Amino acid sequence: MTQPPQSFYGPPAQPYYGPPPVAPPSAGWELERVDAVGGTGFGLAQLRVVPITSGLAIGSLVAGIGAVLVSTLAICFNAVGASDGWGVWVGGAFTLLSVLAGGGALAAGMIALRQIRRSGQTGRVRFTGRGVAIAGICCGAAGAGIGLIGLLLGLVLQMS
Repeated sequence: MTQPPQSFYGPPAQPYYGPPPVAPPSAGWELERVDAVGGTGFGLAQLRVVPITSGLAIGSLVAGIGAVLVSTLAICFNAVGASDGWGVWVGGAFTLLSVLAGGGALAAGMIALRQIRRSGQTGRVRFTGRGVAIAGICCGAAGAGIGLIGLLLGLVLQMS
Protein backbone atom coordinates (compact mmCIF):
# COMPACT_ATOMS: atom_id res chain seq x y z
CA MET A 1 0.00 0.00 0.00
CA THR A 2 1.33 3.31 -1.00
CA GLN A 3 0.30 6.59 0.40
CA PRO A 4 -0.44 9.66 -1.71
CA PRO A 5 2.48 12.08 -1.93
CA GLN A 6 2.51 14.72 0.83
CA SER A 7 2.78 18.38 -0.09
CA PHE A 8 5.71 20.33 1.30
CA TYR A 9 3.35 23.08 2.39
CA GLY A 10 1.46 21.15 5.03
CA PRO A 11 -1.76 19.17 5.03
CA PRO A 12 -4.33 19.92 2.33
CA ALA A 13 -6.75 22.70 3.16
CA GLN A 14 -10.20 21.68 4.29
CA PRO A 15 -13.16 23.41 2.66
CA TYR A 16 -14.60 26.15 4.89
CA TYR A 17 -18.35 26.74 4.90
CA GLY A 18 -19.54 29.74 6.84
CA PRO A 19 -18.90 33.45 7.20
CA PRO A 20 -15.38 34.54 6.36
CA PRO A 21 -13.04 34.94 9.31
CA VAL A 22 -12.45 38.50 10.40
CA ALA A 23 -9.07 39.78 11.52
CA PRO A 24 -9.12 41.94 14.66
CA PRO A 25 -9.21 45.63 13.75
CA SER A 26 -6.01 47.57 14.10
CA ALA A 27 -5.70 50.77 16.10
CA GLY A 28 -7.78 53.60 14.68
CA TRP A 29 -10.07 51.36 12.62
CA GLU A 30 -13.36 50.01 13.91
CA LEU A 31 -15.15 47.23 12.07
CA GLU A 32 -18.74 48.20 11.33
CA ARG A 33 -19.94 45.08 9.51
CA VAL A 34 -18.86 42.21 7.25
CA ASP A 35 -20.91 41.18 4.20
CA ALA A 36 -20.24 37.77 2.68
CA VAL A 37 -19.59 37.77 -1.06
CA GLY A 38 -21.81 35.02 -2.51
CA GLY A 39 -20.13 32.04 -4.14
CA THR A 40 -16.70 32.86 -2.77
CA GLY A 41 -14.87 32.46 0.47
CA PHE A 42 -14.38 36.20 0.75
CA GLY A 43 -16.17 38.93 2.60
CA LEU A 44 -16.46 42.68 2.29
CA ALA A 45 -15.43 44.45 5.48
CA GLN A 46 -16.83 47.92 6.04
CA LEU A 47 -14.92 50.03 8.53
CA ARG A 48 -16.21 52.87 10.65
CA VAL A 49 -14.17 56.00 10.13
CA VAL A 50 -12.98 57.32 13.47
CA PRO A 51 -13.10 61.13 13.85
CA ILE A 52 -9.76 62.93 13.79
CA THR A 53 -8.84 66.20 15.50
CA SER A 54 -8.04 68.77 12.84
CA GLY A 55 -4.33 69.51 12.52
CA LEU A 56 -5.12 73.04 11.38
CA ALA A 57 -7.05 73.65 14.60
CA ILE A 58 -4.14 72.43 16.70
CA GLY A 59 -1.71 74.55 14.67
CA SER A 60 -3.97 77.56 15.14
CA LEU A 61 -3.95 77.11 18.91
CA VAL A 62 -0.17 76.68 19.01
CA ALA A 63 0.38 79.80 16.89
CA GLY A 64 -2.11 81.76 19.02
CA ILE A 65 -0.38 80.81 22.26
CA GLY A 66 2.95 81.70 20.66
CA ALA A 67 1.56 85.10 19.65
CA VAL A 68 0.48 85.79 23.23
CA LEU A 69 3.90 84.81 24.61
CA VAL A 70 5.81 86.89 22.04
CA SER A 71 3.55 89.89 22.64
CA THR A 72 4.37 89.63 26.36
CA LEU A 73 8.07 89.81 25.43
CA ALA A 74 7.31 92.84 23.27
CA ILE A 75 5.70 94.64 26.21
CA CYS A 76 8.65 93.78 28.48
CA PHE A 77 11.27 95.03 26.01
CA ASN A 78 9.25 98.18 25.29
CA ALA A 79 8.99 99.01 28.99
CA VAL A 80 12.59 98.13 29.95
CA GLY A 81 14.36 99.79 27.04
CA ALA A 82 12.19 102.89 26.75
CA SER A 83 14.55 105.05 28.80
CA ASP A 84 17.63 104.00 26.78
CA GLY A 85 15.98 104.39 23.37
CA TRP A 86 16.34 100.80 22.17
CA GLY A 87 13.07 99.49 23.59
CA VAL A 88 10.86 100.52 20.69
CA TRP A 89 13.19 98.91 18.13
CA VAL A 90 13.47 95.58 19.90
CA GLY A 91 9.86 95.66 21.07
CA GLY A 92 8.77 96.57 17.55
CA ALA A 93 10.52 93.51 16.15
CA PHE A 94 8.74 91.30 18.68
CA THR A 95 5.47 93.09 17.95
CA LEU A 96 5.86 92.32 14.26
CA LEU A 97 6.49 88.67 15.12
CA SER A 98 3.43 88.52 17.38
CA VAL A 99 1.21 90.15 14.74
CA LEU A 100 2.42 87.65 12.11
CA ALA A 101 1.87 84.69 14.46
CA GLY A 102 -1.55 86.05 15.46
CA GLY A 103 -2.54 86.51 11.81
CA GLY A 104 -1.41 82.98 11.04
CA ALA A 105 -3.44 81.67 13.97
CA LEU A 106 -6.50 83.56 12.74
CA ALA A 107 -6.13 82.21 9.19
CA ALA A 108 -5.47 78.61 10.27
CA GLY A 109 -8.39 78.72 12.72
CA MET A 110 -10.80 79.98 10.08
CA ILE A 111 -9.67 77.32 7.60
CA ALA A 112 -9.97 74.66 10.32
CA LEU A 113 -13.54 75.73 11.11
CA ARG A 114 -14.41 75.44 7.44
CA GLN A 115 -12.72 72.02 7.22
CA ILE A 116 -14.61 70.77 10.28
CA ARG A 117 -17.94 72.07 9.01
CA ARG A 118 -17.53 70.37 5.62
CA SER A 119 -16.29 66.99 6.91
CA GLY A 120 -18.29 63.95 7.90
CA GLN A 121 -19.93 63.11 4.59
CA THR A 122 -20.22 59.46 3.65
CA GLY A 123 -16.88 57.85 3.00
CA ARG A 124 -14.89 60.86 4.17
CA VAL A 125 -12.93 61.52 7.31
CA ARG A 126 -14.80 63.37 10.04
CA PHE A 127 -12.76 66.12 11.68
CA THR A 128 -13.33 67.39 15.20
CA GLY A 129 -11.74 70.24 17.14
CA ARG A 130 -14.12 73.15 16.69
CA GLY A 131 -13.39 74.43 20.21
CA VAL A 132 -9.63 74.15 19.64
CA ALA A 133 -9.97 76.20 16.43
CA ILE A 134 -12.02 78.88 18.19
CA ALA A 135 -9.48 79.02 21.04
CA GLY A 136 -6.69 79.44 18.46
CA ILE A 137 -8.57 82.30 16.80
CA CYS A 138 -9.10 84.02 20.17
CA CYS A 139 -5.48 83.57 21.27
CA GLY A 140 -4.17 84.80 17.91
CA ALA A 141 -6.33 87.92 18.00
CA ALA A 142 -5.40 88.58 21.63
CA GLY A 143 -1.69 88.11 20.93
CA ALA A 144 -1.73 90.49 17.98
CA GLY A 145 -3.74 93.04 19.95
CA ILE A 146 -1.52 92.86 23.02
CA GLY A 147 1.57 93.23 20.82
CA LEU A 148 0.20 96.37 19.17
CA ILE A 149 -0.83 97.85 22.54
CA GLY A 150 2.66 97.10 23.84
CA LEU A 151 4.20 98.92 20.89
CA LEU A 152 2.01 101.96 21.55
CA LEU A 153 3.00 101.81 25.22
CA GLY A 154 6.68 101.74 24.28
CA LEU A 155 6.26 104.74 21.95
CA VAL A 156 4.48 106.73 24.66
CA LEU A 157 7.14 105.84 27.26
CA GLN A 158 9.99 106.76 24.93
CA MET A 159 8.48 110.14 24.00
CA SER A 160 7.86 111.14 27.60
